[in-house]
Amino acid sequence: MPYYEYHCETNGCTLEIRHRMSEQIETWGELVERAGVGRGETPSDAPVTKLISVPVSITGSDGTKDFGGCGSGCGCVPRA
Repeated sequence: MPYYEYHCETNGCTLEIRHRMSEQIETWGELVERAGVGRGETPSDAPVTKLISVPVSITGSDGTKDFGGCGSGCGCVPRA
């Protein structure tokens, strides 16, 4: 299962959770329940937005830690 980041405009918080691609998280209440954190003072029905982020590989497909990127220019080269 992949990790996803969600942002709540109401409280300015961003949380990362792991769930199936077929699942949809739409509210702060759903998000904090999945993340296992408290709701705070934010209403449970406050909307959240899934953020688009680029996955960055930290190792090569052979497991080496000196991965230099795929060479396609996609931005997967780790930053020192």
